[in-house]
Amino acid sequence: PVPDEARGQHRVELEELATGYGLRNVRVFGAAAQGTDATQSDLDIVVTRSLNVGLLTISEFAIAAEQLLGVPVDVVTDGGLPADHPILRSTVVV
Repeated sequence: PVPDEARGQHRVELEELATGYGLRNVRVFGAAAQGTDATQSDLDIVVTRSLNVGLLTISEFAIAAEQLLGVPVDVVTDGGLPADHPILRSTVVV
């Protein structure tokens, strides 16, 4: 499937999945946010993590999101990005 279509079909489940991993404020960026994604594209997601969430948990979320959506998923956290970072300026809420 096209990543943005998969995201749209599973919006609620994706947000619930993120919450289960201690993540919130789920947004997409990249080709899916720009409406230029294709079947070979991945889905770029940016999230806000809880303080106790580490890299392993974020990786587990990425794998679970890939299984849910049926497309490759990359996850970035917003904690280390300045407010004017291009990723944050280009995000679209899930």
